[in-house]
Amino acid sequence: MSNDNPTIDQIDVGDHDDGNPVEENLKSRTTWLRLVFMLIFCVVTSLALLVGGFIVALGFLWVLFTGEVNPELRAAGQNLATYIYQIARYLTFNSETKPFPFGGSWPSSDSDE
Repeated sequence: MSNDNPTIDQIDVGDHDDGNPVEENLKSRTTWLRLVFMLIFCVVTSLALLVGGFIVALGFLWVLFTGEVNPELRAAGQNLATYIYQIARYLTFNSETKPFPFGGSWPSSDSDE
């Protein structure tokens, strides 16, 4: 009987410098900091949707009583919609840029549709 099988001391298990990517991500400060920002932006989104509902109600009442669209409310609604879109992109990892107030500036509606 031949002893061709190596002993446990002879087995090469590879480089240990690579590390476990999951372990590295768990220890990464940027990963946990992103989670904190994501939680903050979830709360901000809830508040933005509440403000959006208020803008919708005011816009409807304005049209009901005047028969015209209020341009300021329309612009505010567009800015808020763009802001919520920016937050959604950040939360879904489609953007690394943090939305206002932690990164970019508040969206503006300089152009008409």
